[in-house]
Amino acid sequence: MSDTQKILIVEDEPLLLDAIKRKLEKEGYGVTVATDGNEGLVQAFQGHPDLILLDIILPVVDGITVLDRLRKDDWGSKVPVIILTNLSDAEMVNEGREKGVSDYLVKTDWNLNEVVDKVKEKLKVG
Repeated sequence: MSDTQKILIVEDEPLLLDAIKRKLEKEGYGVTVATDGNEGLVQAFQGHPDLILLDIILPVVDGITVLDRLRKDDWGSKVPVIILTNLSDAEMVNEGREKGVSDYLVKTDWNLNEVVDKVKEKLKVG
């Protein structure tokens, strides 16, 4: 396999999911998608992406539960996770930060280019 960095997007809004996926693929990333939390966990543990974009409000298993399960795994405890959500609740932001979230983006506050910039920033080799 090549050096292509892999991103997993766990998002249940089809239009947003497709837009982010296409934008990241255009930037040269390998992208896998999941539309519910359970599928996201399966994709994460099977594919070991380099970064996960994770919605909080998801069908089947919510994003916080996905994050909890990821962080209990050796690989999952280290993978960068960027939360994408409509929730701007300070308590939710703090809970995410306590669980090692790399960044927290409220969907209404950013555009696709800014999401790509965040992904690039988090995947930069220091």
